[in-house]
Amino acid sequence: MRLDAVGKRYGLRQPWVVRDVSQDVAAGRLIRVEGANGTGKSTLLRVLAGVATPSAGRVTGRPRTGYVPERFPGGLAFSAREYLGHMSRIHGLTEPAAGAAVAEWLERLGATEYAGSPLRTLSKGMCQKVAIAQALLARPDLLVLDEAWTGLDQAARGALDAAVTERLAAGARVLFVDHDAARLAGRVDERWRLAGGTVTVASGARAPDLTAIPRRNGVVIIEVGGLEAGSLARLHGLAGVVSVHPDATAGDEPGRPIGPIQLAVADAESDSPQRHGSGKRWINCAGGGADEPAEENADESAESGERHRFGKKLPDDVPPSRANRFANADFAGALRDGHQHDIHDADAAD
Repeated sequence: MRLDAVGKRYGLRQPWVVRDVSQDVAAGRLIRVEGANGTGKSTLLRVLAGVATPSAGRVTGRPRTGYVPERFPGGLAFSAREYLGHMSRIHGLTEPAAGAAVAEWLERLGATEYAGSPLRTLSKGMCQKVAIAQALLARPDLLVLDEAWTGLDQAARGALDAAVTERLAAGARVLFVDHDAARLAGRVDERWRLAGGTVTVASGARAPDLTAIPRRNGVVIIEVGGLEAGSLARLHGLAGVVSVHPDATAGDEPGRPIGPIQLAVADAESDSPQRHGSGKRWINCAGGGADEPAEENADESAESGERHRFGKKLPDDVPPSRANRFANADFAGALRDGHQHDIHDADAAD
């Protein structure tokens, strides 16, 4: 697949959103499309998927395509199952393959229970699962994902990650946009950076080298994505942080997210959070669902009076107002690998 001098604008007198894009999209490649808001990421994805016609240039060699738009039209009268059946026929599937594909993706994405409900009655997250299912029904050789992970629960995000891996292994091309800088980190082959309507291509970041981080008993490794350079510089001053990898901020564009980076953080052997210094700053590394709200994973036992977070007992002196919320939004990207890594600052304002 190739883009030759592709450009797109919405009207002859309108400015170019993207222009003069000439790139190969090789089989088996995972490509992340990056850029600030309004730089044309969604427009470029629409052209790639064949949903929008380029105003200049051409796209050749486009294979069977699955596309998840940034905004899914969830107000339709179809049920989820009816909609997917209709889309399977558009993709060229016939029975019984169409019904089997619909059932498979409803199950894999955790949407079977709501398959008979009209789309207009479903939540945004459930509609997003339907949008993803329709893109994957025909096992496309080009998969285009525009913020496809947004609104999904943890299990569905894992299912989408697995689907991307499967399509790549089958030789498909996958292009995606996502606000999380750590999404599919270590797997990306190319990064297309949009700025001023043009595309700059860089090779994908390699998976971080865990062996470069000191390891010893009582050290926990946390991967963090989406931090700005100023936040990264502050990590060195956090109590309990043993090392930051990679340890470099020079040349980072102000305000631009960086990552993923890895922290080696001292942790206690017990279930209690590790306390440091005055006790006003502490780091809690406790197992739990990465995408579940904190308040849904804490319980208060009336019988025992014990407070828990993600199944781990909290010390009695942890204030309830601090135990179940994120006090530092800079570290929201630390929700990785099935664990909740919260960094709290008791002095920080909400």
